[in-house]
Amino acid sequence: MFDRLTERLDDVFRQLRGQGRISERVLDESLREIRRALLEADVNFKVAKGFLSRVRERSLGQTVMKSLTPGQQIIKIVHDELVALLGSSTATIELAPQPPTVVLLAGLQGSGKTTIAGKLALHFQNRDRLPYLVAADTTRPAAVEQLQTHGATLGVDVFGPDDAGTSDPVEICRLGVQQARSRNRSIVFLDTAGRTSVDEEMMAQVTRIRDVCQPHEILFVADSMLGQESVETATRFHEALAFDGVILTKMEGDARGGAALSIRQVTGVPVKFIGTGETLEAMEPFHPERVASRILGMGDVMSLVEKAEQAFDQQQAQHLEAKMRKDAFTFEDFRDQLQAVKRMGPLDQLLGMIPGANKALKGMQVDDGAF
Repeated sequence: MFDRLTERLDDVFRQLRGQGRISERVLDESLREIRRALLEADVNFKVAKGFLSRVRERSLGQTVMKSLTPGQQIIKIVHDELVALLGSSTATIELAPQPPTVVLLAGLQGSGKTTIAGKLALHFQNRDRLPYLVAADTTRPAAVEQLQTHGATLGVDVFGPDDAGTSDPVEICRLGVQQARSRNRSIVFLDTAGRTSVDEEMMAQVTRIRDVCQPHEILFVADSMLGQESVETATRFHEALAFDGVILTKMEGDARGGAALSIRQVTGVPVKFIGTGETLEAMEPFHPERVASRILGMGDVMSLVEKAEQAFDQQQAQHLEAKMRKDAFTFEDFRDQLQAVKRMGPLDQLLGMIPGANKALKGMQVDDGAF
């Protein structure tokens, strides 16, 4: 995630750290390299221009230029401006006072809406909520079956065309919300149809679903791998739907990060979650400060700790500690610990959360299968 951008920025910062004093000329040369790195990462041109303008203005201040460590000061300014660019604070799905909270998922075909519906269900299930899934994508073959498979895996009910007695997506969503309410579910996710590109028929359908179901939140699901194309699509959707948040999928394969850095600034809407893999567990809340630290190669220890807390059972950990103290730790115990590490996610992502690990292990291929 962001590997290429992190590498380019690290080269710039290494030169800045080596400067005892930074002149305006040196600063402009560094900003030019940062600009090139951002554009290569497919960051929107206007977003990159505004970002660099703010960094330059703050960096030319007397406090920075007269500092004993001006390079470090400028790196901090870049970090702070990245956080502001990404959203400053973490945005979440707000639960309605009167359940169920209705969440409408919209986006292009192939963006991963159906899988995200399952991931969101698991996310709220882990927080002691009762999720409900509505399969309203009657356009894509096997979309309903895919959501039903996710539901069966999680033990979450799925309402589909057979339950509604119709293939009309609007009616499926309306009846699905009614069913969720009658079953006292906490939150219901409406998985709607997408297309390979934005068209009037798709927008009209999702707009009718919005008008009939009156969702509390509309989330736009975007494929981060598409870069600026995702941002342009989000802009067109926002003009028609006025969505409340963005979920970026396939972030584990996005070495550039242009969509993540541009989409909030262009649409004015926060990124709420990012998909980091194909499994239902591979999704995490979008924390702007943590993501900014990852981009600058500073790691993300907080997210690493949270993943460890979810993967390791506290009682089992205490039991293993007692066995180790008594020299009774076995290969079976070691295997169980390795399995717990695997549950935390792909190793390359975990290593990326450790400060300095990406640089130290640059070029190494991490094989999850070795576990």
